[in-house]
Parts: sequence; structure tokens; C-alpha cells
Amino acid sequence: MIRFRLGVEDLADTRFALSPINETLLSLRVLREPGLSALLLPWRRTALPALGGIDTGLLLSLVSAHRALPDFLTPRPGSFAPGFEEELDEVARTPADTVLRDLVAAHRPDPLPEPLRTAAAGGDAALLRLRGDLCDLLRRYWAAAIEPMWPQMRLVLEADMTYRARRLAVGGARALFADIHPDLHWDDGVLRIDAVFGGYTTAAAGRGLLLMPSVFAHKPAPPVLPEEPPALVYPSRGTATLWTPPPAPAAALVPLLGAPRARLLTLLGEPLPTVELARRLRVTPSAVSQHLRVLHAAGLVARARDGRHVLYRRSPLGEELTRTAGPPAPRT
Repeated sequence: MIRFRLGVEDLADTRFALSPINETLLSLRVLREPGLSALLLPWRRTALPALGGIDTGLLLSLVSAHRALPDFLTPRPGSFAPGFEEELDEVARTPADTVLRDLVAAHRPDPLPEPLRTAAAGGDAALLRLRGDLCDLLRRYWAAAIEPMWPQMRLVLEADMTYRARRLAVGGARALFADIHPDLHWDDGVLRIDAVFGGYTTAAAGRGLLLMPSVFAHKPAPPVLPEEPPALVYPSRGTATLWTPPPAPAAALVPLLGAPRARLLTLLGEPLPTVELARRLRVTPSAVSQHLRVLHAAGLVARARDGRHVLYRRSPLGEELTRTAGPPAPRT
């Protein structure tokens, strides 16, 4: 069990960030264990043929038997959405003693696997060579397995952050953490993460809390070492929508509204921004905006600004129309 003690100032400093290097490292778990997430099997089937010539053995040796990853390979983002190369540059500056410390901590109590063990026994020069090899491999792996899907993944992650920020604004910390994952609990200023390997309690002490949604995380993932500032990678909402088609609208809605607007109304059972609707429907945001204006003018959807986004959702009239419209239309 891991506990973060958060004061009032820490909650005020809670922020969200996107981390492409975190996603890259977490995807190695799915690459090694296909049964970890059925939702991600379509990604794995696409990624595997693209990995020819990449030493996946070295990359997969980074994942411990209990699925921990070395902290130095997942640096804390300093901005909302750093680029992959920006984060990799930070990894490339990691001192040799930190590389060794984090490798050992991630695999503890097990011994390091080869070739990590050889580098650990070879002193600073060997550790720095390993660091360079890992950076080169991660750059190639990112380009082959993650970067082609990153624009769509980023939209999913941003939609999750919009939802979480709204939960925080409306219901405070208790509402924010309530539905992230069953292993996550908030009580009396303490955020508790259950069912994790190892354990520690650390006070945020003015450092705030960093939250990072992830397509590849199957459960909340805090830093391995308590010395790291409080941060939490957690499973993002909407991951399944990356590979599944949008739900079919009710048959009666199609002749009434037209197929595009019927599909939009069907999706709007939850608040969603225009960019996320466009991603799910595989059309342009401008096309979605045009249909949303018509649905809003007809009183079928409501809209509200939430930070940088305008969120749309079915109005009571839209809910009633969707509920009484009948079964989904057959797919063509």
C-alpha cells in the first residue's frame, strides 16, 4: 500500500499532464503480457509487426516480475504536454548512480535480469552505455509502436482530463478520486493506493500532486521510490473507443435527424468536447460543430464551457427522444 498525504496547498497544486514517454514505457507491459488488457490487443496486433530489428528483449527486461518500471525512465513532466524527445532528453541526462538505484528498486527483491545485471556490475561507464542504448531503443520503439496512434491517444487522454477536472470543480477531491479505480481511496487528506508492490507513506509537503491518465495503465501506478514527488498514472476513460466503432443510433432517429446527427446524439450520453466527438466518429471537428449547432438549436443538446473546452451533452428532450426511439439501427 502507498499513501500520499496531501494538504490544502497540495490539492490546490494538483495538476494534470500528458506524458508520451510514460505511455511508451507502460506499453511494454502489454507487449510482454497480452492478457493484461483485452482492450489493448488490437494495438498489440498492429505494433508487433512494426518492431522488426528492435531489441525488444532489452526493453522488456526493464519490466519487473511485479510490473514495476524504473523511475528514471518516466520523468515527471515539467509542462502540460511535453514532447517525447523533450522527455527522452531528460532521461539521457540521468546520472549513473540514479540509473542503478532505480533499476534495483524496480526489480527488488528479484535480481536484475541480463543484460541489466551486466551493466550494473560494470560501474558508471557501463551504466551510462546502457542508458544510451535504452534511449536509442526507446526512440525507435516510440516511432514504430506509439507515435502512429499518438494523436488519437492524446485526444482520449485530454477528454479524460476534462472529465476529471470537472469532477474536481464540482465535487472536490472526493469526487475526483471516487471513480478512477477500485484500488484508489481518498480519506481525510490521504490518497491511498492499494494492491501495489511494496509500500510507503510520503507527505506531498507543498509539492502538489501530478495526475497522468494513460491508455496503457491497467491500474494506478505511483512512483516506485518515496523520494519522488507525488504522482499517479491512472487508467484513462475511453480507451476502448480507440479501436471500437461508435454505437449505432436508434433506428427511428436516422430518418428523423439524419445519420450523422443521430450518431452524435447517441454519443452524447456523457459530456464530450467537439474534438473527442470528431475522433470517435472519424470526421473533422468542423463537421461535428455544424451538426451540433443544429441539435442545440432544436433543444436536443445542452452545452457548457469547462476550461478550454465546450462540452456537449443530451438535453432532457434529447434524452427522452433517444430513450423512446427504439433499438439501434443495423450496421451497414
